[in-house]
Amino acid sequence: MNTTRRTFLKRMGLGTASMTLAPVLSQMSCAVAGASPCPNVLFIFTDDQRPDTIHALGNDAIITPNLDRLARRGFAFNNTYCLGANVGAVCLPSRNMLMSGRAYFRHTGKLGRDRRNYALASKPNFPDAMKAAGYETYHHGKKGNTARLIHERFDHSKYVIHHNTFKSVEPGKIVVDEAVDFLTSRSEEKPFFMYLAVSEPHDRRNPVQKYLDMYRREDIPLPEDYLPVHPFDNGEMTVRDECLETWPRTREAIRRHLHEYYGMITGLDYHVGRLVQTLKELGQFQNTIIIFSSDNGLAVGSHGLMGKQSLYEHSAKVPLIIAGPGIRRGHSDALVYLMDIFPTVCELIDRAVPEGLDGRSLAPVLAGRKRGVRGSLFCSYRQCQRAVRDKRWKLIRYPQINRTQLFDLKNDPHETRDLSDDPAHAGRIERMMTQLARWQKELGDDQPLTSDNPQPGEVSAELLKQKAAPKKKRK
Repeated sequence: MNTTRRTFLKRMGLGTASMTLAPVLSQMSCAVAGASPCPNVLFIFTDDQRPDTIHALGNDAIITPNLDRLARRGFAFNNTYCLGANVGAVCLPSRNMLMSGRAYFRHTGKLGRDRRNYALASKPNFPDAMKAAGYETYHHGKKGNTARLIHERFDHSKYVIHHNTFKSVEPGKIVVDEAVDFLTSRSEEKPFFMYLAVSEPHDRRNPVQKYLDMYRREDIPLPEDYLPVHPFDNGEMTVRDECLETWPRTREAIRRHLHEYYGMITGLDYHVGRLVQTLKELGQFQNTIIIFSSDNGLAVGSHGLMGKQSLYEHSAKVPLIIAGPGIRRGHSDALVYLMDIFPTVCELIDRAVPEGLDGRSLAPVLAGRKRGVRGSLFCSYRQCQRAVRDKRWKLIRYPQINRTQLFDLKNDPHETRDLSDDPAHAGRIERMMTQLARWQKELGDDQPLTSDNPQPGEVSAELLKQKAAPKKKRK
């Protein structure tokens, strides 16, 4: 804790031992001359990172020493979800929801000839809220499939072109290098809000060899939900991501993908460590809230899939760690959306949460005052998948083929046993379908949950190869 912050807490009669949360400095401006008592906020947001890819959070095979230290120092949310997507590039609506705090069904903005929806910058958004609180705002990240209308509101905003190259890369190095330059050269009259939306570990995955050499490929375990082929057509079986590997997915091929994937994350972890070290050298570490998360997960062989275009846990969920002044150590099973981060930060810096957000502040969970902020959670993907879950049960509905899955996440966290055909759960399925429809109405989703003319759901490796062949040829 820096001297300015300690002095303020003492003046307010708040000792550090009594602070379970750091809602800092109510009615004081963060733009005070000299060192500000308001905390800095560093938000590191990765691309395509599964929820189970941090060693300290349960993956014994992956090497992430810097993220491990962050996780052990702070608070981890075990059930953090991207609400979903209306396009195959899930990162686009995910990053727009993050920056706007609103579900993608409410996004109506266009960009040039791009007909996909973007969050409007004229409505409440993350950078505007932080600037109003007296923060200097900085964004640097991937160029494609982002919240570009909102990025224009940052004081500093720039893009890095990612993976259109075949040469080896230092994951995250360009973004971190420039972030270090910014931190070491800026004035400290204001606190900073830094949003680093890196483009790793998204494919193409070509980490420099030293990160690959840290692993023995044959020792990397397959996902517990590994399958050679997904058992039915989920509506998105030959999207770009799925064509990264042929069918059936062999064990050897999945280990190769995981090896490259883990190498990218380990490399990114190294550069996260460099950034944290810079904060320490500048005397800003103890006064900086650090948030680490990702836009969506990834299958990499789970359920016979490769991409993020599904509502299984491995693809819909992401890691979320929050650490810093006043944040207690611990973890929570609360049901969380990425779009909750925006209002959470507002409350952590003691600013009013803008009206009209779908996201909810997680500050009460961080403080230990509540166990969660919602009793159930809804996810969606294009017209072909919808899901709802509560603390234990999860239902996935495939409207185009009239198929339902039911999973007991308490006893089957990897979703390997579909209980939808068990008559004992018929009532539960009916109740959850009703709950799903209520979520749709609340968020403005008009997708019917049943098709009068369902498409065939059968699938095979040979059929998938035939469907994918024209797409590969066009590439």
